[in-house]
Amino acid sequence: MGRQRIQQKQTLTFLTDRLTNSSFHLPHSRLDFLAILLFVFADGLLTEFLMSSIAQSSLPSDPATAKADLRRRLLKARQAIPPQQWRQKSDRICAHLQTWPTFQNARCILAYWSFRNEPDLSPLMDHRRYWGLPRCSGKTMVWHQWQGAQGLQTGRYGITEPVAHAPEISPDQVDLILVPAVACDVTGYRLGYGGGYSDRMLTKPQWRQKPTVAIVFEYARLPKVPRDIWDRPMQGICTESGLFLKE
Repeated sequence: MGRQRIQQKQTLTFLTDRLTNSSFHLPHSRLDFLAILLFVFADGLLTEFLMSSIAQSSLPSDPATAKADLRRRLLKARQAIPPQQWRQKSDRICAHLQTWPTFQNARCILAYWSFRNEPDLSPLMDHRRYWGLPRCSGKTMVWHQWQGAQGLQTGRYGITEPVAHAPEISPDQVDLILVPAVACDVTGYRLGYGGGYSDRMLTKPQWRQKPTVAIVFEYARLPKVPRDIWDRPMQGICTESGLFLKE
């Protein structure tokens, strides 16, 4: 990072501290609005740094409330990403995954179909390997083989999912899981959507040893997210800035 960048980042650190200081008493709505404006109009790297700081400011101490509050702010910011930036960032994420040996060697990968401006992984999906997409059934996820866009339908919560008669995928077939998230912290703990589907699945013995990578945009890779005792950390995080794996 050049000298000018360092100076800019130091300035933003100062401004963030002032903006999030309790003496300013900024309501959450103003913080949300400021974060979104900065994301849309300012420089990407510095904007994401500021957004991460603002997103975590003034969070309640109760984990459940803190999760809900942070989730709301980050989803609002993600929805504000312009389509061209969303496409560019998604393509960079795909490029980082493609150079990873574990991805290259995987024969069966579980992923997701982009919803509400999630990073888009569909350019990776081809018929050289098996891809699994989830379908909600009660409080569990059933994984089905992706067979092209014609085999998808709109399911619960408006999420695109495979049709029920698509071939199912069992845990013993799976080599890698790419997990959607609202945010993920640097230690691998994920902020999900509140349904608990992924957490319930990953606590089961047949899933515990599977490699898991959270997929988020860089602004949502945070120093820390609120967590509960049942939360399980991911083994890596992939953003448009790179693939970050636990040692």
